[in-house]
Amino acid sequence: MTTKKNKHLNAAHQILISLGLPRAQHNERSALSLLALLNLTPRKTWAQAENPLVGITPIMDWSRKHYDKEYAPNTRETFRRQTMHQFVDAGIAFYNPDKPDRPVNSPKAVYQVAPAVLTLLRSFGTPKWHDNLTTYLSLSQTLAAKYAMERKQNRIPMQIAPDKEITLSPGEHSELIRAIVEDFGPRFAPGSVLVYAGDTGDKWGYFDAVLLAKLGVNVDSHGKMPDVVFHFVEKNWLLLVESVTSHGPVDGKRHAELAKLFAGSTAGLVYVTAFPNRSIMGRYLGEIAWETEVWVADAPSHLIHFNGVRFLGPYNAP
Repeated sequence: MTTKKNKHLNAAHQILISLGLPRAQHNERSALSLLALLNLTPRKTWAQAENPLVGITPIMDWSRKHYDKEYAPNTRETFRRQTMHQFVDAGIAFYNPDKPDRPVNSPKAVYQVAPAVLTLLRSFGTPKWHDNLTTYLSLSQTLAAKYAMERKQNRIPMQIAPDKEITLSPGEHSELIRAIVEDFGPRFAPGSVLVYAGDTGDKWGYFDAVLLAKLGVNVDSHGKMPDVVFHFVEKNWLLLVESVTSHGPVDGKRHAELAKLFAGSTAGLVYVTAFPNRSIMGRYLGEIAWETEVWVADAPSHLIHFNGVRFLGPYNAP
């Protein structure tokens, strides 16, 4: 059995080299990931390769079960960033082919070997291998580009100014961010300027750092930004909006974090929590901080004020 395990591992390593993967993926981790994508256990032949949907943790579990290779839980990101990302970029594997609009940071994320690669690898060890490899390599760039285009088409467009549009990674969180920018901002802060809009796939989805610096706030990549920031120019307010789909609202802890992060602001600070609907809002009512505002996307013309000494507006720090 050990010989069969080594034979498959060595073959997978050779295949990765033949497919043009960079040197950084010429290793046991990547070889095991390829075998897991194919569900190629030691007793199977390459002709029996399969194409299951499989996530990062299942790949690690599979490697331990079938090839006696133990990886620490904290190497999960290494598998994702230094093997699977490259597999997807090369067109070897598809990312979330069952649900392309699944959020980038979803724990349900899965990979699947591309059909053309599966067909190719099933011929490994046969007389057809060389010709099939040559044919595949002549087409592989086209396949990778096609998949990249499909992923791009699933991105969410967001209008950030009358003549400017950006796209965000797909998912509920980004949909709510778009609603905040396109519905909340124009209604409750007309004429405001978008300073920041986060993206699950790219921390700085949109960020006018120069404008924020002019308002007295310098934020580096370690700053825990809210999901959306507007500058309400007419009143000189900064609206700090948290988008709640799976994480919590502006509670006492988050309020303190944001107050500290924006402590240098020359503009008044307004704290807003946005929910996609009132059902989700209901789960968090007991956590929402006083002296903050709540907006619900499915009732966009209404604003809920937590503490009624004034409506939308900044409060003086205690």
